[in-house]
Amino acid sequence: METTNLLQKNEIIEILIEKIVVGGEGIGYYNGLAVFVPMSVPGDKLKIKIISTKKTYARGIIESIIIPSKDRINEISKVTFEDFQGCDFAMMKYSAQLKYKKIIVADAMEKIGKIKDILINDVIPSDNIYNYRNKIIEPFTKYNGKIISGFFKKKSHDIFEVEENILNSKIGNKIIKELKIILNREKLSVYDENIHSGTLRNVMIRTNSNDEAMVVLIINNHKIDKIYNKILLELKDKINNIKSVYVSLNTDKTNVAMGKKNILIAGNKTIKENIEDIIFNISPLSFFQINLEQAKKLYNKAISLFSDIRNKNIVDGYSGTGTIAMLLAKKAQKIYSIEIIKDAILDGMRAAKENNIQNITFINGKVEEKLVELIENKEKIDGIIFDPPRKGIEANVLEAIAKYKIKEIVYISCDPATFARDINILVSLGYKIDEVTPFDMFPNVSHVECLGVLYFEEINNYN
Repeated sequence: METTNLLQKNEIIEILIEKIVVGGEGIGYYNGLAVFVPMSVPGDKLKIKIISTKKTYARGIIESIIIPSKDRINEISKVTFEDFQGCDFAMMKYSAQLKYKKIIVADAMEKIGKIKDILINDVIPSDNIYNYRNKIIEPFTKYNGKIISGFFKKKSHDIFEVEENILNSKIGNKIIKELKIILNREKLSVYDENIHSGTLRNVMIRTNSNDEAMVVLIINNHKIDKIYNKILLELKDKINNIKSVYVSLNTDKTNVAMGKKNILIAGNKTIKENIEDIIFNISPLSFFQINLEQAKKLYNKAISLFSDIRNKNIVDGYSGTGTIAMLLAKKAQKIYSIEIIKDAILDGMRAAKENNIQNITFINGKVEEKLVELIENKEKIDGIIFDPPRKGIEANVLEAIAKYKIKEIVYISCDPATFARDINILVSLGYKIDEVTPFDMFPNVSHVECLGVLYFEEINNYN
């Protein structure tokens, strides 16, 4: 029987949260109707306000907690996205976060991947659950005449400020705090996306494991006025950890933070990071894992999934600065590293040269084009490792892999839904997967990383 939504917007109801769904929201039922409630935990009995209604479901926000779940932290007065600094899982105890992330992955594999007989391992926890981010971008706005930076409110571009970002590195928080003091002293204008006016857009801080920092001030301007040189040089003088300072010019009407033109003001072009005795160069546009210590666990596990790796030629798709490619190069015969962002490829090539790694071929372009070219040019490819963006992998790439019967695919994903979708396609094309290991790359937020290996079964006789 089809449910009719009799709830009204702004109506106050009581509800018991029963489960967590893909996307991280809790869900309960009111007279048979599904109601999604952000910042809720299974087991919570809540008073909520309905904020939107559809024919078959509704959405509400917490007004108050009547009975808290055993998995909720003790501070039950905190109920909003803003209370938890934009961290949509921080209302849970960490053990509960891991439990529900495993459920999210299992749910995606069953409902989207259509695979029931698969082992979902326990989530690999992060050693640090606070101050683990080595990159942060904060937008600017003005509030009561003061320049602030912070986070976007849920489903909004309104910005709220916090005293200290609980996920940002400690040195990153120190830099942002000092920068805002200088910016307010100089009384600079702040960008308004509605009228495309004002100058200050965002600040990006990147840090490494030596507590060295890169600062990128992103402005709505076609050139660098002297005031920005002055501000950034003063900031660098005040905080010795800052080793690189850039201005990024972004005059586009876009939600993309970084501009296409990034100009070095002072210091080094890159900051460096060390993984397994390989030195990596990180520039403003480089892709590099946010939680470095957890990334090391993930990469080591991913590489271990290749059988007889020393005799293999492996493609690293969506390779970023070539982190995985260079770790693979220490063990495999030959690596092809494919990445669309040219700056990232240049960073990778520089790092390979500095580390005397000679068995990588770097390829600049779209994976869906360059991988197919490699296959069609009859290059020897024994395995592929993918770490794609959130949208997953193009269907034509998956079809080409299956057509040429590439034996092993190690798949790292930052989105269980697209991971499950792609696994479903690969299984239909002749591949088999036995287990998935989730990794908690982002404690206190609902994102969860997935890792699995697929191997081609000749028995399926794919044509």
